Amino acid sequence: MKRFIDGVVVLELGTFITGPYAGQLLAELGASVIKVERPEGGDPFRDFSSGGYSPQFRAYNRGKRSLAIDLNKAEGRQAILRLLERCDVVLDNFRPGVMERLGLGWEMLHQRFPRLIQCSITGFGADGPYKDRPAYDTVALAMSGLASQIVDPERPLIPGPALADSITGLYTALGVTAALAERATTGCGRRIEISMVEVMIAFTADPFANFFETGRTMGPYDRVARSQSFALKCADDRTIGIHLSSPAKFWLSLLAAIERPDLASDPRFAQREGRVANFVALNDVLAAELIRRPRAEWEQRFTLHDVPHAPVYQLDEVVADPQIKHLGTFYTLDHPQHGPVPAVHSPIWSDGERTGADLPPPMLGENTTEILREAEFTDDEIAQLRGAGIIA
Repeated sequence: MKRFIDGVVVLELGTFITGPYAGQLLAELGASVIKVERPEGGDPFRDFSSGGYSPQFRAYNRGKRSLAIDLNKAEGRQAILRLLERCDVVLDNFRPGVMERLGLGWEMLHQRFPRLIQCSITGFGADGPYKDRPAYDTVALAMSGLASQIVDPERPLIPGPALADSITGLYTALGVTAALAERATTGCGRRIEISMVEVMIAFTADPFANFFETGRTMGPYDRVARSQSFALKCADDRTIGIHLSSPAKFWLSLLAAIERPDLASDPRFAQREGRVANFVALNDVLAAELIRRPRAEWEQRFTLHDVPHAPVYQLDEVVADPQIKHLGTFYTLDHPQHGPVPAVHSPIWSDGERTGADLPPPMLGENTTEILREAEFTDDEIAQLRGAGIIA
């Protein structure tokens, strides 16, 4: 596997998704990620199901080693400072001020370790009137305006996976790798600060651009009308997705596939502007056509006519799809205690090779002793820390 930042050591201080997901992305790029966890219980995601090794934990913690150490005790914090002598990045997603209370604030760390990159993820930013508020995925979705673009106002329910957590992880990994690239030239570390709410505002760039241009706020169906995107039921009660975008050829291809050339002369739909303005009516017309045949037949017809489409899969269908199997997107890591651990490859390829994390998610404290030994702790020092309950 390609390893773009091989040799980089990341110390991850964080729980739930944002910090761990950013850490996993860095591990997939080649970093050695040390996950710092509380000796009692560790990352809360561990206990989303029994055994401290839940699917939710496994999803965001491949390629890491676990160090179980108590940061609330002075001996634990001193141990972390010794570890930082060998680290390139320290990553946290605590609320503002926590790192300072732990004696790990930027000013001290930068003075002592000038090459160290510190990256902090917060909900609302390092300062300001909301800085001390708790933040989770839904909070960032709601406040950024993105939720208004994906939630049905008639029946408001937050849909799908943890978008804000995962997208914040992506921006975090990008910021850290950019700082590493700069340090290769300057020799100096950086303080990187990322807030979930600003990430999601940045991710909602298109609706904001339209708002600043027109003064009108978009709703959840405005973009899909402009992009001519549809999700339509078929005769077998399965759903297919269609995205025509702006080229006229895809509209005409769709009409050929559904055998409705007459719609090309319908005054509501003859021009793209009309199809956008009459999106709901067009959706109803297409729905009445698609319900006549099973999805597999529509897939064949759309493929023949070069219509941009895909079945709206359930997860088991994704795993079984021939293209996904060909790519080898899913793979298995072997854990000595838990056996085979299914995993998802990084989507990044380089020169025909994968990047990726080659370590299974760790058990709590699985690597504590080896990590401390790498930092030149003696066996007596490790025994003292264990005896005092500082490590596990």
